[in-house]
Amino acid sequence: MSNWRIAWATIGWGMVLLVIHLSLTPRPPALVLGLQLWDKASHTLTYLALTYWFAQLHERRLAVVMGMLALGGSLEIAQGLTEYRQASGLDMLANGVGVTVGWLIARGLPNPLKWIETRC
Repeated sequence: MSNWRIAWATIGWGMVLLVIHLSLTPRPPALVLGLQLWDKASHTLTYLALTYWFAQLHERRLAVVMGMLALGGSLEIAQGLTEYRQASGLDMLANGVGVTVGWLIARGLPNPLKWIETRC
């Protein structure tokens, strides 16, 4: 594995750990203006970014999609098992929309990580 691949994987897994922490912490950062719409947009953008990132690292993009769907679903279930958070089907749906859009963008755009690797 090249140094670039190690760096990209480290960044990606750091993002995953941050999402896990924010999903399961008793006091996540407050929603902007407390709007429910922002909550769904943040779920969508988070899973879009994660899926897009990992889709650049792996040729088997279906595995990335399945992994991200499993992450989003399992975190929602885990929230429901805590006393301080609650599971949400709408959050799970927003996660799935983000995974789908991230996958579609990754299919349609050139790989920016490979571009950086060839230029540096």
